[in-house]
Amino acid sequence: MENIVTRAKSWLSDTFDEETKRKVLKLINSNSDDFKDSFYKDLEFGTGGMRGIVGVGTNRINKYTIGRATQGLSNYLKKCFPNKSLKVAIGYDCRNDSKWLSEVVANVLSANGINALVFEDLRPTPELSFAVSHLGCDVGIVLTASHNPPEYNGYKVYWKDGGQIVPPQDSDIINEVNSLAYKDINFSAAPELIATIGSEVDEAFWNASLKNGTFNITGRENLKIVFTSLHGTSITLIPEVLKRAGYTQVHIVEEQAEPDGNFPTVSSPNPEEPEALQMAVDLANAIDADIVLGTDPDSDRIGIAVRDLDGKMQLLNGNQTMSMMTDFLIKDWKQKGKLDGNQFIGSTIVSTNLVNEIADSYGVETKVGLTGFKWIAKMIKDHPDLDFIGGGEESFGYMVGDFVRDKDAVTAALLACEIACNAKANGSSFYRDLLLLYKQHHIYKEHLISLVKKGMDGSAQIQKMMEDFRTTPLQNLDGEKVLYLYDYNTSIATNLLTGAVKTIDIPKSNVLIYETENGSKVAVRPSGTEPKIKFYFSVKTSLSNLEEVQEKETLLAEKIQRMINELF
Repeated sequence: MENIVTRAKSWLSDTFDEETKRKVLKLINSNSDDFKDSFYKDLEFGTGGMRGIVGVGTNRINKYTIGRATQGLSNYLKKCFPNKSLKVAIGYDCRNDSKWLSEVVANVLSANGINALVFEDLRPTPELSFAVSHLGCDVGIVLTASHNPPEYNGYKVYWKDGGQIVPPQDSDIINEVNSLAYKDINFSAAPELIATIGSEVDEAFWNASLKNGTFNITGRENLKIVFTSLHGTSITLIPEVLKRAGYTQVHIVEEQAEPDGNFPTVSSPNPEEPEALQMAVDLANAIDADIVLGTDPDSDRIGIAVRDLDGKMQLLNGNQTMSMMTDFLIKDWKQKGKLDGNQFIGSTIVSTNLVNEIADSYGVETKVGLTGFKWIAKMIKDHPDLDFIGGGEESFGYMVGDFVRDKDAVTAALLACEIACNAKANGSSFYRDLLLLYKQHHIYKEHLISLVKKGMDGSAQIQKMMEDFRTTPLQNLDGEKVLYLYDYNTSIATNLLTGAVKTIDIPKSNVLIYETENGSKVAVRPSGTEPKIKFYFSVKTSLSNLEEVQEKETLLAEKIQRMINELF
């Protein structure tokens, strides 16, 4: 506690503006949990960059933590490219603080002699990723907290290829940031180095999205679509890209169309949550739509609902969506005679193995990385001799081709409509084609449990839970013997039945995965962007005919529930 007070009092110096000092003094006098949480640590970069609650303090998003990160990044860039005229693209989303924070970033960059190109208004994160390479920038920065609650914001850094920073850049930048005191930040903007990114990049992005996300199908005018931006940035791009592709029946949820950082119509602006898409589903039922599309605030995640065999709207999970998209893309490559053994699909260690089965059936390799699209982007960079077809992860993200190097709900929305339209034209449906994939391979069922553990105590609890799962491994899961424990922190996979070990050739991360002899899996990891510990469950079985679907899904759901009961 004494250390926290000392850290807080350092923010009462002349380095900080008067408003900040007033807020800090009020927090100190409150001696509240909010005070402790604001100063007990520094914000850190995780799988999605730096993300936190907006407010004063070292553990908050504010002018000084954002400024310090940008100063550290500026120092790093000037060391890496000492004689180069540097250029950075800056984007921001709909959150209440994103625009002024983007101005802080531009000011600090320009103060350090770096050209800052700022989008003229809010734009989806995938367009920022695209703009970095399209405009020949050295780095990109986006101000967003993705799907987090309204009180959050964040800061993500992209390298010149358009992918988020990965080793060694990430740790080197953090070292630069950590070496700085707040007094080292240069906020004195050089306006002549700040320019605006306008509609010309929108135009280029639309063209690239259409090139990568449309296929040789007919009947687009017959697909009835409901779209919601959930008060976010996708309203600026998705309706137009669907229109340009030829989809004439696009119905927008008007109550959620206006960008609003308070997200007034939802408790969480996360398309992974069924409640977030309820208004869209209601509209779809009212007009008998074929498909529902919903995106998170910065438009990198996409939620999809389609009609099942009984005509009822069913929300798909991220694993189902990525499986369908992967199969559709590889099949298109095959039909065009483009598969020659030099292609690959990207996935993650907590995503469904159905994707691996699908790719393998076409003779296409699946490269598996850590959670987060920066690792899929790194796969593309590390293998310039191979063609990247597409890639995704269970958390409702997908990337089509390599023109964007992050999950891209804009092009994924277009691809989802192409899949649905093609199925409808062939007398099938998106959902029926998913079931046929299950029949061809295995029917998988996944489930995610996220336990929220806030503050200092929560962080300690998460650390203790990971330690317990690591040092006292599970031996059985629902009567199945655990065959392997994959510890990505030590890069060692242990056969718990024989004691044999093998090395995991993936960067280290605090993740554990248990795999049984029958292929059931449980993955455990702390979130990199939220105060949560996450448990991913995956089970599978065979499916001989579509009439068995409900029975098999019930059996798999019951199996997951038994596994949950054993763990908790």
